[in-house]
Order: sequence, then C-alpha cells, then structure tokens
Amino acid sequence: MTLDDIKKNLDSKMDHSIESFKTNLTKIRTGRANPALLDTVHVDYYGSMLPLSQVANLTLLDARTIGIQPWEKGMGAKIEKAIRESDLGLNPASMGDLIRVPMPMMTEERRKELTKLVRGEGESAKVAIRNVRRDANDAVKKLVKDKLASEDDQKRSEAEIQKVTDRHIAEVDQLVAAKETDIMAV
Repeated sequence: MTLDDIKKNLDSKMDHSIESFKTNLTKIRTGRANPALLDTVHVDYYGSMLPLSQVANLTLLDARTIGIQPWEKGMGAKIEKAIRESDLGLNPASMGDLIRVPMPMMTEERRKELTKLVRGEGESAKVAIRNVRRDANDAVKKLVKDKLASEDDQKRSEAEIQKVTDRHIAEVDQLVAAKETDIMAV
C-alpha cells in the first residue's frame, strides 16, 4: 500500500461515514412530514418482510401528512398495522385505498430530546471519522517503519490526513446544526 492508496482509502471511508450519518438523520423526525421516516417500516408481504416503499407508493399530501397508496387492495390493513407497531409513534388512518399518516405536533420537551439525539448521532459520526484518521496514520507509520516512505513523507501525510479529517468533521457539524434548526422550527 502506498501513501496515495492510504489517502484515497481515507477519503472514501470518511465520505461513507458522512453518508451513514445522513441516513441516520433522515430517520429522526422533525415537525414536518417526510416519507423517509417510513424507510424503517417493514410489511408482511406473503410471508416475507419487505420495506414499505416496495409495496406502496409514498407521497406527501401536505406539510404534515404522508399519503400511502398500496399497490394491492389487501395490503392496506397490513401496512396500517406495521406503521402502528413501529416505534415511530404514528397513527395511520385509512380512507378507501389511501392511507393517511398525520404527523403529530411535537412538544418543546420532545424537540429538545431530539436535538440531544441528533448531537449524539453527530458525535458518533465524528468518532467514526477519527477512527479512520487513526487507522490512516497507523498505516503511514507502518510504511515508514518498513522503509517504504521517509519521515518527511510521514509528516506531510499526517498533516494532509488531519486536513481531510477537519473538513469531514466540519461537515458533520454543519449537518447537526441544520437538523437542529429543522427540529426546533415550529
């Protein structure tokens, strides 16, 4: 492995950590409706558990309501049951073929809990990024130890690794701040 390989690997792993963090953020509920909230809901479809998006069409009816249009007539009750049993605290209502999922108003206390949760997720993402930095620095040190790179290369590489790390941590901070303002908006 060369220094360039280490740097490429570092960037892709940190980008992956950011993407994972973004995915986790979409699961945290804000005051507005978002079909991505239902990504974790799985429905029993003829004996196999499938994501809701694979058995129905998800749309936004308005800012506070998600509409679910099952692709098969008999799936409505199963979809309602799956949403009620999920830990999202949502109560779907059936209107013919359409299932409406209204988003309940959040209390100030619940908003503060969610911002703490967002900060915790952000901290986890930062820890993952720092672990990638540590692994990259260890790989550079191993190259120096094996006489495949000089100590000057090591110093330069560690500085570049730190710059990449700082950039990714700043991105996590921006995402956390944006999500917090989204949650606290009434």
